[in-house]
Amino acid sequence: MRYLPLSAVDRADMLQAIGAKSVDALFCDVPASVLLDAPVDLPSHAGEMDVERAIAAMAAKNMGTGTVPSFLGAGAYRHHVPSTVDHMIQRGEFLTSYTPYQPEVSQGTLQYLFEFQTQVALLTGMEVANASLYDGATACAEAVLMAARVTKRNKAVLSGGLHPQYRDVVKTQARFLDFEVAMAEPDPMGGEDLAAMIDENTACVVVQNPTFFGHLRDATALAAACHEKGVLLVVAVNEVVSLGAVKPPGDMGADIMIGEGQSLGNGLSFGGPYLGLMATRQKLVRQMPGRLVGQTTDVDGRRGWVLTLSTREQHIRREKATSNICTNSGLCALAFTIHLTLLGEAGFGKLAAINHANAALLAEKLGGIAGVEVINDSFFNEFTLRLPKPAGGVVEALAAKGILGGVPVSRLYPDDPSLADLMLVAASETNTVGDMDALAEALGEVL
Repeated sequence: MRYLPLSAVDRADMLQAIGAKSVDALFCDVPASVLLDAPVDLPSHAGEMDVERAIAAMAAKNMGTGTVPSFLGAGAYRHHVPSTVDHMIQRGEFLTSYTPYQPEVSQGTLQYLFEFQTQVALLTGMEVANASLYDGATACAEAVLMAARVTKRNKAVLSGGLHPQYRDVVKTQARFLDFEVAMAEPDPMGGEDLAAMIDENTACVVVQNPTFFGHLRDATALAAACHEKGVLLVVAVNEVVSLGAVKPPGDMGADIMIGEGQSLGNGLSFGGPYLGLMATRQKLVRQMPGRLVGQTTDVDGRRGWVLTLSTREQHIRREKATSNICTNSGLCALAFTIHLTLLGEAGFGKLAAINHANAALLAEKLGGIAGVEVINDSFFNEFTLRLPKPAGGVVEALAAKGILGGVPVSRLYPDDPSLADLMLVAASETNTVGDMDALAEALGEVL
């Protein structure tokens, strides 16, 4: 999108229209301590070619995941996205479409969202899925609030294996809603007892599989313990490709599944936009946030699609609304659907198998380095290393050698010194044996 600057007359006309004396008056509610007291240190103006060259030079200083061996994960995963995906989503009818308020002119958008919902329900083993949410973290907060509405209780128990950013978003939401959040301690070894944290006020227990630390955990027994006490089980899936190989949340007895769909069809993109997934049981569907597209027939008996469930204030009475989410990552959902359609069921399973095989090979290589311990007894495509020195410095040293070796756990848990020597390492189909050997060699040198 090209930037079209405004003239001084344009600015003056707008300020007059809104009744503001100056541009600075627009920021009167922002604390002075966080406002700039001088212009940023950039040239006041330059020609377009000069600006493009300067910005390109700045960008070249970044170490991108596509230019060096990368083993970054921790909730955002690099996968190969077929060029067909990008070609399809840039078609004008997809790229410019907006929220399908009018079904009679939005059949194409509604149909692909219906197909997206079907894919998510099949992948997760759940009965019904919505037309996506913003991302995995906000979907997690929405699931907790949904559980509160269903159970009429106001406490959530969060696993120590749940992504810390998911935990933070839930905690932020709870601050303003008289809602209690009980968070288990970070759980690198995967041995927590969440059932013991349930009480009569608990609405839900939230777990993640694979966990933030990479462990694979079957929550079937926990689901039974939750249901015995009228508690809902929420299972988060941060790496959706894992569903091609591991037991889906629905088969574990989950009541709500939430997750991040970025791995299919969507690049890392410096953190977004991403794609929130949510699926649930049919009996809970009326408390599900967001939108749900349904299939119907018109007066002539032809198949068509409509917004069957729209649960925000714009569509229904405010007291009946389940969420204030105003849109969703629709184009990201389309990319997800195209990618998964290209893979097919067999291809998706093969993709998951390749991811796990690469991770297993990498764990074998890195676990053989003196002083390095793979702490996982199971994993999908990501595992945790315990290093003989703080992981933050190790990651920086690896980057200096041209390798993005992993994510130090201390980056996401900066206040817990007991986690300082842990590093998350992820492998996908994009990592070659040469990449793995380069990491193993460099890690050995750094340590």
